[in-house]
Amino acid sequence: MEPSSSSLQVETGERQQPSPLRKMFAVSSIGAGIQFGWALQLSLLTPYVQTLGVPHAWSSFIWLCGPISGLLVQPIVGYSSDRCTSRFGRRRPFILSGAVAVAISVFLIGYAADIGHATGDDITKKTRPRAVAIFVVGFWILDVANNMLQGPCRAFLGDLAAGDQKKTRTANAFYSFFMAIGNVLGYAAGSYDKLHHLFRFTETEACGVFCANLKSCFFFSIVLLLVLCAIVLTCVDDPQFTPDCVNANNPQTGSWYSCFGELGIAFKGLQKPMLMLMLVTAINWVAWFPYVLYDTDWMGREVYGGEVGSNAYDNGVHAGSLGLMLNSVVLAVMSLVVEPLGRVVGGVKWLWAAVNVILAVCMAMTVVITKAARHERNHDGVLVGHPSFGVKAGAMSFFSILGIPLAITYSVPFALASIYSSTSGAGQGLSLGLLNVAIVVPQMIVSAISGPWGSWFGGGNLPAFVLGAVAAAVSAVLAVVMLPSPKPADVSKASSVTVGNFH
Repeated sequence: MEPSSSSLQVETGERQQPSPLRKMFAVSSIGAGIQFGWALQLSLLTPYVQTLGVPHAWSSFIWLCGPISGLLVQPIVGYSSDRCTSRFGRRRPFILSGAVAVAISVFLIGYAADIGHATGDDITKKTRPRAVAIFVVGFWILDVANNMLQGPCRAFLGDLAAGDQKKTRTANAFYSFFMAIGNVLGYAAGSYDKLHHLFRFTETEACGVFCANLKSCFFFSIVLLLVLCAIVLTCVDDPQFTPDCVNANNPQTGSWYSCFGELGIAFKGLQKPMLMLMLVTAINWVAWFPYVLYDTDWMGREVYGGEVGSNAYDNGVHAGSLGLMLNSVVLAVMSLVVEPLGRVVGGVKWLWAAVNVILAVCMAMTVVITKAARHERNHDGVLVGHPSFGVKAGAMSFFSILGIPLAITYSVPFALASIYSSTSGAGQGLSLGLLNVAIVVPQMIVSAISGPWGSWFGGGNLPAFVLGAVAAAVSAVLAVVMLPSPKPADVSKASSVTVGNFH
């Protein structure tokens, strides 16, 4: 999730007028390019890094870069872009830099096996250390680059809306729509295992079919992102920012690290509703992050019964990508009905609690689906890599149903943060930044412990999913018991809040 960067309050000579919706539509379209690559990360990169020889128990450590970059990069980029005085504008330099960094990172990730082989990796051995090192560098650059893109894009939409609440809501609806489009495209590409036939050169001695498909998917991802960014950078004006007054007595006022000082001050002034929201959000993301880490790996290992690098495992990963595509479709539809659903169940906190129960049940059902798949292979003569229709249907239902709580997770906590900050008089930008801390810190903890946790309980992905089920149940109870119910008048103050993302 990216915190909304609060606009720098500067007296200007004239008030900016809202821009046409077509410009907001163009800027929002970058969300499709970002989410295309992010969908590929979620569905393919945990399995891919294991093909390079990283043990399953250690693969989660690589994902630490996401929450760390979300914690550090997004506040710095948001704060700096608010104060950027480049002649190219406040947001466009960061969007261009982020797009270029994405292109570099995708090349490093896709060609990690080839570069590692060219520099001395023995492809007959299970572990290829040079390829792993190149992959990790590319993966961290990709996460930093994605965070460099998301914050300025969101802020650019706010600039174009120029305080018009209706256009702000419309712009954020555009962005959410394109995020859903990018997710569907990315997961669809990840689920198709013959994409590499379009780029025959991608399959090499060091890079097999799975790796070649990953390269091909990233080619489409980077072309889409660069085309969309080029359209925005050339067709949407971003006037140069010229502050009329600067506090000369405090030269550090505009420095990038001032944002952390403001966050620290905000922490000290937190009121109880916001503290309780951060606690519930943190526990809720302990529930979600095992799913983010291991969804397609679970399909390849437990459901399809494959070992890393086998056809059965690869088929399971592609089936998991299809499941994630279905998840995105449900997410997009549910995002349109969050507000009326909240009214039906008696308030948004009750809605959040209800869907956390759904999340807990779904995470627990992975145990049932896994045991059914194993029973078929061990006792019913079902071949590895060919689960029955019933097991496949159960797995696809798991992915699809999780789109319901995911839609609520992407909206309700941020709306509550906006409401609580409005009623207490705190700044919304900083309040959402604090909520971001409650999201990324649990992600860091889960990334650090989920691999060893799985090893302690026999390996595989189920121990992490069971942990997620327990955390979801706890967060459901705490949402009802600890969160104050917002008043209708307060809800209207937060009607234009933006939804977040995993980072």
